[in-house]
Order: sequence, then structure tokens, then C-alpha cells
Amino acid sequence: MIINSARFSVSSPKVEKCPPSDLHEFAFIGRSNVGKSSLINMLTGHSRLAKTSATPGKTLLINHFLINDSWYIVDLPGYGYARRGQEQRDALQKMIEGYILHREQMTCLFLLIDSRHEPMKIDMDFMNWLGENGVPFALVFTKLDKQSKSAGNRNVKLYIDKILETWEELPPVFMTSSADGRGREELLDYIEQLSKLPVGYSDDDTADDDTQNPAEE
Repeated sequence: MIINSARFSVSSPKVEKCPPSDLHEFAFIGRSNVGKSSLINMLTGHSRLAKTSATPGKTLLINHFLINDSWYIVDLPGYGYARRGQEQRDALQKMIEGYILHREQMTCLFLLIDSRHEPMKIDMDFMNWLGENGVPFALVFTKLDKQSKSAGNRNVKLYIDKILETWEELPPVFMTSSADGRGREELLDYIEQLSKLPVGYSDDDTADDDTQNPAEE
């Protein structure tokens, strides 16, 4: 897929305020400092795109970026808000859950994992919550350039082994580096493949709204 245009569209405080649209949305989420903005910029080829929504306050919102005038990248706030007050953590969790569970245009959620770390409980809990709610997602391991190839592969394998302890099959897995562009073509090809499906398509529409998201500190 060739990215011809990418621009910031809108920031929304809750899913009900997201733009009305019949376009596919591909959402990105992860823990703080996982490299989400850098990955979005690398994918789009616009080095400052994600930063246009990084002014005070906007990092706490749902940020839409219109790509090729035909689909959206959605930048979601991170989970695990240890340095925020409980009230703000609860509000952010509600906003994230609202988007993930109720935004019909969301075709896939890309869950970013820092490849420098061994499996972390908060990531595994969030992943399991997605699975329990039938949310279509893929794993994106970031920062492969920040360590040796063997160290990165080791941590990814530890995650995969941990997932397979309780999961029958793996979600799609991508290995990326925003510094050298690794994984860009594979991710864009996957997005292009999914964008051919009808908007709102899902193999599992049985998401349980009562299942609590454990990905908070």
C-alpha cells in the first residue's frame, strides 16, 4: 500500500463524539513509552503527524488521522496510568473501553508491545480482555532496533509461549522498528487486506460489555 496523504482529523473525548463515518478505522494502543507515535509516523511516512495531536490534553483523547482519504488511523490513549489520579484513570479506561467495544468502524486494534521487555502482566491482562470480548486485534512488537536480534527474538518468543499457554491460536504478529522502517510493508499490506472487508465486519459480535478491563494500575 502506498500512502499518498495523511492528516490529523479530530480529537474526541468519548466514542459518541467520534466522527460519523463509513470508513475503516485501525486503532493503535499500548503502554506509555511503547513507541506508538513513532510507529504511526513511520507507517504514514510523515515524521510529525502523530505529534500534531500531542499538545496538552489531546494525548488523553481519541485521535483520528485520515489516510489516503479512505481510512483512519486512530491513536488511543495508553493503558496503565500509574502516575494519574484514580478519577482520571477511571475516565480514560471508560473512554478506551467505549471505543474498543462500541466503535463499529474499528476493523482491527493493533496492540503495541515493547520488545525490550519480557512478558508483563499488564500487557497479558489487556490481551486476555480483548480475547474475552471478541475484539479483533494484532500484536505489534516495537523497538526491535534497540537491542540485539537474539534478545528481541527471545522476548517475542517468551510472549508467544505465554499466550499459547491459554490461547488456542495466536493473533497476527508483526515485528517493527520505527527507526529503520522494519515491519512497515507487512503492516500496511495487512491493513490493505482488511480494508477490503465490509466496514463493521466481525467474526465475533458477542463482545461482553460487563467484562472488566484489567489493564489498569
